[in-house]
Amino acid sequence: MGIIRKTKAVEVLLKEFKNSSVAISAKMLIDQLDTKFNKTTIYRILDKLEDDGVLHSFLGKDGLKWYAKCTGCSADEHKDVHPHFQCLSCGKVDCLSIKVVIPKIKNREVAFSQVLIQGKCEKCLG
Repeated sequence: MGIIRKTKAVEVLLKEFKNSSVAISAKMLIDQLDTKFNKTTIYRILDKLEDDGVLHSFLGKDGLKWYAKCTGCSADEHKDVHPHFQCLSCGKVDCLSIKVVIPKIKNREVAFSQVLIQGKCEKCLG
């Protein structure tokens, strides 16, 4: 598919993810960038970046969609399948570099799965 044109909006969104070590919700991006771009533009670019293997998404608490940088993914295949952790105190969401094995399910074919672990992060524990 190839990445969409390098418009100002695309550059701004890519910069947000480059500067972040944690996942960012679509709502946070819209709240942060609403004076520069409308939410339709932001959602369209996020969808395209996910289609191109630049970002991956998952659902967090309250059904909010979160996005994080991909590692080693392409438009053909998302390879960095991993669980995510969401702090119930501060709301921080990040990717976990642990492997979770999804068991085979009789008479079913699993196309993909999402694992969201919730609890307290290192900062909120102390």
